[in-house]
Amino acid sequence: MGTEPVSVFRSSGTRGFSARIAGDPRRVEARKLEHVVHVRFTPSACTIHTPEGTVHAKPGDAILLGMEDEQWRVSIERFPEKYRPLPPTLAGEPGRYVSVRNRIVAVRMDESFEVLLADGVSRLRGHSGDWLVDYGDGSLGIVAANIFAKTYEILS
Repeated sequence: MGTEPVSVFRSSGTRGFSARIAGDPRRVEARKLEHVVHVRFTPSACTIHTPEGTVHAKPGDAILLGMEDEQWRVSIERFPEKYRPLPPTLAGEPGRYVSVRNRIVAVRMDESFEVLLADGVSRLRGHSGDWLVDYGDGSLGIVAANIFAKTYEILS
């Protein structure tokens, strides 16, 4: 008994929303809600284990811990446009940060799927009911339905 093929979505690394996701009739526009996360910056290359898969981080990348104790990586290049430090935390230092209310495009998936991150190595696996999120900055992600409901506001 073979495994069923799954759709693979690739992060482009190029700014702008993916035509494949933005053109999906199931897509919604949403905005990130302000939430406090705990952040550390990795001093060396490492791997982060998430429920969706293993993600490779390079020196300087931000490792975030969310409200459900989930963790994820944000590249150091993209971090400042997505999170702001909360005093007394200084920008670029470990501590508490708040998410910026950026607009995203997302599709709630009806089947299993995969996301290849812009590093070309890290691969995430999503399941039916998870959200495929396009951040508009060339990166894609997977957000479980229960976390999406707590961290995003659907606009349309």
